[in-house]
Amino acid sequence: MTELRNIQADLSRFRLRVLIIAIVVVVAFGLVAARLVYLQVFRHEDLAEQAESNRTAIVPIVPNRGLILDRNGVVLATNYSAYTLEITPSRVADLEQTIDALSKVVDIHPRDRRRFKKLQEESKSFESLPIRTRLTDEEVARFAAQRFHFPGVEIKARLFRNYPFGELASHVIGYIGRINQSEKERIQESEDAANYRGTDYIGKLGVEQSYETQLHGTTGVEEIETSAGGRAVRRLASTPATPGNTVVLSIDIKLQKLVEDLFGERRGALVALDPKTGEVLAFVSKPTFDPNLFVDGIDQENWQELNESLDKPLLNRALRGTYPPGSTYKPFMALAALETGKRTPQQTIQDPGYFMFGNHRFRDDKEGGHGTVDMYKSIVQSCDTYYYVLANDMGVDLMHDELQKFGFGAFTGIDIQGEVRGLLPSTEWKRKAYKRPEQQKWYAGETISLGIGQGYNNFTMLQLALATGVIANDGIKMKPHLVKEVVDVVTRTSRETLREIKAEAIADPKNIAVIRNALVGVNTEGTGATAFRGAGYVAAGKTGTAQVVAIKQNEKYNAARMAERLRDHALYMAFAPADKPKIALAMVVENAGFGGAMAAPIARRVFDYWLLGQSPTPEDMAAVQKGQAGPPPGAPRPPASAASAPASASTATPPMAAAASAVKTQPTP
Repeated sequence: MTELRNIQADLSRFRLRVLIIAIVVVVAFGLVAARLVYLQVFRHEDLAEQAESNRTAIVPIVPNRGLILDRNGVVLATNYSAYTLEITPSRVADLEQTIDALSKVVDIHPRDRRRFKKLQEESKSFESLPIRTRLTDEEVARFAAQRFHFPGVEIKARLFRNYPFGELASHVIGYIGRINQSEKERIQESEDAANYRGTDYIGKLGVEQSYETQLHGTTGVEEIETSAGGRAVRRLASTPATPGNTVVLSIDIKLQKLVEDLFGERRGALVALDPKTGEVLAFVSKPTFDPNLFVDGIDQENWQELNESLDKPLLNRALRGTYPPGSTYKPFMALAALETGKRTPQQTIQDPGYFMFGNHRFRDDKEGGHGTVDMYKSIVQSCDTYYYVLANDMGVDLMHDELQKFGFGAFTGIDIQGEVRGLLPSTEWKRKAYKRPEQQKWYAGETISLGIGQGYNNFTMLQLALATGVIANDGIKMKPHLVKEVVDVVTRTSRETLREIKAEAIADPKNIAVIRNALVGVNTEGTGATAFRGAGYVAAGKTGTAQVVAIKQNEKYNAARMAERLRDHALYMAFAPADKPKIALAMVVENAGFGGAMAAPIARRVFDYWLLGQSPTPEDMAAVQKGQAGPPPGAPRPPASAASAPASASTATPPMAAAASAVKTQPTP
């Protein structure tokens, strides 16, 4: 039996299917069209930007770091270009195996491996880290031929910092080093983050650190068209980097070298400045270190040698070393007495050779005493008893208030970081410094030794030099500064820092004249007379000897029986010419003994060089270094021979060889 189909029903089903398919097709095309509209209209700019970024790469152009010069234009810090071999750890499967293979192509020493490991610990895995620096042309060629064997390893051309004078003035100049993680985080949070893209190094110490903004420059950018494989095809556009500015220091590098040579192997510090302007002429801390060691990241052996040395070469003694000022404190005590009316220049005391306070005898340095002593004699002959009595009359708080005006126990505001405050004691200080009530109390007997620069007193040579400059400058205090000017490399204009320094009146010029007259007496008939005999100018100064360890009342100081590091410090403060000072200084030679014999001869040579253009003979230099010198013997060398620069100053490549308080009462001159 034949089945009759319902054609009409089949047609209806077919039409329904076609309609459904048509609707699906229309919806699908609608969605495609909507997506196209969304992508082409609403996200056009965003996608175009992404496409462009896939086609191009933005590469930062690191600026050349600015130069550092001395006041006469001598280059103290510069740059040179060299090739480095760098590894990106995240792109290397087996790091140790890769380094072993690289060592067969390029010389890689154990210290290179240790430095690389240290950098790896401080950095992120996707960063490129140097395994070898300063590659020779031959090493570059050898690696280039084997490059395909070393994915994640590449050669880069980089600028390196060079300190041509090596250890000379290293505490002033400072050094640069690779940016560590904490510095990186600080930069990322700052407004200057974009300017450090591509930068691996930053100032770590001294002027390099404090003037980082001026020295760094402005990072440029380069837009590169790349292939699908990421290779550069062509440069599309670029904004050149702006080099860092030139920083001109106020120090004279020849004077700096002369002073460092005069110290020899001895430890200590000296700060010399122009009292009229506050410009620092020499800023010496001995021993020193070679800043070139830090440029690539210092290796473990050199770091241990510097960090663990008993001489502490990394300590900036002029900025951070604190010492009891000894008798160099007496002129300021006398000036404070004049300012407060506690003494007149003519007022006298009788010195029997000691001062009794209760049951304690504070001894003078001269047995039997100095007899009748006025203010002039107290300074010229360095009478301790005079200042024991004066300290007792003034009291600790009045001394604190008056001596703080000169800069003792306060930041000087010098333009490098790391300065310490030192300690100028007061009753308030002691209450805050100690926890137990019996320790917080100020005892009257503690005041006495403060008058001769002992007790709790501890100051930096920078503070003592600043205070000396106040007396030299008729009572006007000038803020000390190491940078004389900053020169813009683009406009060639300079900004002098002197314009920003404000003068501050500290003392009455009439009272200053009394003290200056006595300080001249020190160098003509007192404790500094031997060193300044025959000088072609009149200098004012004060010797000092600061005790490192206390001795008992019934004992006498005997340096020969004491360990070298427990012996007294030798100090000296001075300025010259006395009538119109051009230079003022303060210095300490650690554990050297009497200031007149060990420190004053150095000051004499400094003044001879600065005022007369004369420098010591080799024989005289050797005598000063041994602490066996008086006035300069014979005819001095002419200025053309003075303090010549070291041989390394002319070399293009930095040297890479390995380089590294006291209280209590004792009357001292």
